[in-house]
Amino acid sequence: MPRFGILSTYAPTRCGIATFTASLGTALAAEPDGVFDVVRLLEPGEADAWGATRVDPRVTADLLAGDGSSLERAVDALDSCDVAIVQHEYGIYGGADGDEVLRVLDSLQAPAIVVLHTVLRAPTAGQRLVLERICELAAAVVVMTGTAARLLGGYSVPMEKVRVIPHGVAARSVPTGSHGPRPQVLTWGLIGPGKGIEWGIRAMAQLDDMTPPPTYAVLGQTHPKVLAKDGERYRDSLHALIDNLGVTESVRLDGRYLEPEDLAAAVSTADVVLLPYDSRDQVTSGVLVEAIAAGIPVVATAFPHAQELLDTGPGIVVAHEDPAAIAEAVRSILTERGLADRMRLAASLATAETTWSDVAGRYRALATELLHPVAA
Repeated sequence: MPRFGILSTYAPTRCGIATFTASLGTALAAEPDGVFDVVRLLEPGEADAWGATRVDPRVTADLLAGDGSSLERAVDALDSCDVAIVQHEYGIYGGADGDEVLRVLDSLQAPAIVVLHTVLRAPTAGQRLVLERICELAAAVVVMTGTAARLLGGYSVPMEKVRVIPHGVAARSVPTGSHGPRPQVLTWGLIGPGKGIEWGIRAMAQLDDMTPPPTYAVLGQTHPKVLAKDGERYRDSLHALIDNLGVTESVRLDGRYLEPEDLAAAVSTADVVLLPYDSRDQVTSGVLVEAIAAGIPVVATAFPHAQELLDTGPGIVVAHEDPAAIAEAVRSILTERGLADRMRLAASLATAETTWSDVAGRYRALATELLHPVAA
């Protein structure tokens, strides 16, 4: 069984990629002799706050943005493993367009599987250069959607290296319907500009004629980078909008970070999950796949991952920045006989082979292919 070293953000950092790494690594280690180590990506402020504390014995090194000595230690830690899995998102590495990741990949002796969490339709020249060089240095490149793979075709990338392995999901039983006196619409995740929460709030104001009217819960802390730069300005603007629209009895902003068990319990009570994101480029959404895996009907704006996954029936895709379209979609799910049940069935089919155990098996197979190539 290969020993995996994963380069990524990781607890106590709270972000989607850190959660992805924890879930994938745990699944990789679930097999007999399965082992994974983590090289944790840190911002300078995080390093100052945490020092050398290891919150998890799996964390064998830290890579601090802009720190050459930590880069050497990170490479040594990854090279002590059989295969390195390198999570990539432009914002988690230091340098222009996150180009410090190139120094890591260029120094590695172990084969690297790079997991692309973002593939931009219209990258800047710098972003394009970094991504193309990443793919050149990687032994294999993983994307999580067919859309992302097609977008890579517009880059100068050796497509024979590219594999589509879906985002993993937790195995859950499918809910059967409403759990409270009022239907509940739910959005969760780290909050900040671009999440489109304002459009969801405006949509709720158009549903107050329903009997009973639905509630809208927004669960999640403000994104740490947003908080450091702008404080709670975005959340404050949402509170002001709630007051101005007179929906204080229907909309609740919960700023807590929920642990996985508590979040799963909250998700299980929802009748609709709403993803009103502003992004037109998002090719991977962990919240989207978790919502579908939980069997909750989804309403999402037309970002690429939503278009791909909801096309088979687990939800409804709506136009961006269109509260009337959001309200109409939510209303139809809550009122049209049989629609929510058909969406739950479609969701169970869509995620039948994407549990974390299934996904980890595909990473193991890819690692074996890299370590023991079959002669042509």
